[in-house]
Amino acid sequence: MAEPLRIALAGLGTVGAGLIRLLDANRDLIARRAGRDIRIVAVSARDRTKDRGVDLSRFAWEDDMTAMASRDDVDVVVELVGGSDGPALTLARNAI
Repeated sequence: MAEPLRIALAGLGTVGAGLIRLLDANRDLIARRAGRDIRIVAVSARDRTKDRGVDLSRFAWEDDMTAMASRDDVDVVVELVGGSDGPALTLARNAI
């Protein structure tokens, strides 16, 4: 199998936390269909202390979400912060 696809996830609201749960619950199926493991390696959100119902301790936490696009261990940045300006726009531009 190919090297894992490493994801940085910005935004841990309903959709972001749901994505983590979905990947956890369907890891083997997704890896089989994608031909590689899909791994979240870094996360970021406004409030680090908020309970999201998922274990975030296994991921690197970035206080500055815009820095996630520059990490050497990230292949894909998933922006789920929302809005069309501010940090979301900066993150999208940095990722490109």
